[in-house]
Amino acid sequence: MNYNILIGGSAGQGMDTISDFLEKSLKKKGFYVFSNKDYMSRVRGGHNYTQIRFGTDPIYSHANELDLILALDENTAHLHINNLKEDGSLILDESINISDPRAIKLPLIKTATNLGISRGFTSVAAGAVLKYFSLNGSVDDLFSKKLKEPIRSKNIEAIHLGYDLINSKYKLKGKDLSNHILINGNNAIALGAIAGGLDFYSAYPMTPATSIMTYLSKHQKDVDIVVDQAEDEISAINFAIGASYAGARAMTGSSGGGFSLMVESLGLAGIAEIPLVVVDSQRPGPATGLPTRTEQSDLSFILSASHGEFPRIVLSVRNAEDAFNQTVKALNIADKYQTVVFLLTDQYTADSNITIPMYDLSKVKIERHVASEKDIASDEVYKRYKVTENGISPRLIPGSVKGQVAIIDSDEHTEEGHITEESEVRISQMEKRFRKISSIIEDDLQEPEYFGADSIDILLVGWGSTYGALRDAVKLLNDSGIKTGALSFGDIYPLPQKKLKEYKEKAKKIINVEQNFTGQFGKLITQETGILMDYSILKYDGRQIIGSEIADKVKKEAF
Repeated sequence: MNYNILIGGSAGQGMDTISDFLEKSLKKKGFYVFSNKDYMSRVRGGHNYTQIRFGTDPIYSHANELDLILALDENTAHLHINNLKEDGSLILDESINISDPRAIKLPLIKTATNLGISRGFTSVAAGAVLKYFSLNGSVDDLFSKKLKEPIRSKNIEAIHLGYDLINSKYKLKGKDLSNHILINGNNAIALGAIAGGLDFYSAYPMTPATSIMTYLSKHQKDVDIVVDQAEDEISAINFAIGASYAGARAMTGSSGGGFSLMVESLGLAGIAEIPLVVVDSQRPGPATGLPTRTEQSDLSFILSASHGEFPRIVLSVRNAEDAFNQTVKALNIADKYQTVVFLLTDQYTADSNITIPMYDLSKVKIERHVASEKDIASDEVYKRYKVTENGISPRLIPGSVKGQVAIIDSDEHTEEGHITEESEVRISQMEKRFRKISSIIEDDLQEPEYFGADSIDILLVGWGSTYGALRDAVKLLNDSGIKTGALSFGDIYPLPQKKLKEYKEKAKKIINVEQNFTGQFGKLITQETGILMDYSILKYDGRQIIGSEIADKVKKEAF
């Protein structure tokens, strides 16, 4: 059993503070939490909301059927009342004009005003929510420490007063989750980068990728890394390429529009065989599009970004647990194959908080692949682009071996790194670079995760942030008697094919689920395997798809 809360209001009302407090309170009380944000691109006004789903079993996505709405303004009440369950409740201030038997009107503003903190009515409301679910106990250590005294103490008092304004509806009991953490996708990427041996991160702020840089910048002195806020995305990627050439483990990140500016430099990293991780936190385009919403519409662009051809690796992020592991992997394989690794995430994953087990750092391995003095004879000329059987040439950090020079070039080059226009050399170098693909497929590809029935009629296929919705949809469909399974891909390109072909043979229909208009991943599957989708479930309004939407469309379209 899980419960769904929606907290809505306008920008500037303190929604982030109250949401953060309630999520931490629920986690402390032993509940798994999943929260997602829906916010407009403005500093004041508009309509923003956070949905918090919690329960005693792991939760991977949000749902729209609400048990409780906390309306900080009248707009929220009217916009979301249709999603409130019949036995649900609507908590709001007594001044808000709405007629609904489920409404619980409380003196939120009056109570806060009497404390001398009229804007602290959200804290009074938080206390009422805690009482509604019988979540009592100390809140002092959970309330934001960003607030200075005496404001902080007054807000804590406001929570206690709010607790006394309402009767409990539920008496819930959590479990011991002391070995779990509550974290969002971008912070998980940042932590994965730190654990994976990151030395240098450069970026220019762009929603929804900015908080990766913010987190790394905040902790850069603690973990001995360098974070550079560049003047634009062109500079950001070139800084990262330069740092990587000099021996630093480097990463850059942006969203679609900023990533577009990086494209020419991707080719430089590709032909110069410089390890680089590029994070693309997707949002709806084209151009500015919907700057604070979510989508999965950059995949096709990523697969061919930059003129010419070079071997690339594309990974995606399914949730915060996966984000940590995929970031470590991205850094390691960029180093190993001396190429660009793209890490695809999106606004939904970036901003969603989720309760997950603590990361097992004992399993993290930092794998560096650089040449040393023992690898290069003192009397030989160092060949940066030496033709090898697996396509991986010895990478020498400049200055690390006396008498040897590490030459790189953006032109086609000889094994030693000198510019050439000889056709035979061009062919040899192109074939050398692309031989890496075979090693990637053999050694480093991770097959998609399968969940669902053993015997299936329907196979759902998705990638990245659709993971949670696919899990919910599979359960809903199997519970309704439709034998269903799903493959959720984390590694995207080269495309893992073993499980896909295996489960395709078991299913009567294969359905692609994506957050874009053209079914980009479905097209990639067809391109690489010849497998055609029977149907695609696509969402492109900037809001994340949920399990019930998938299940309803499967029932409507597949039968």
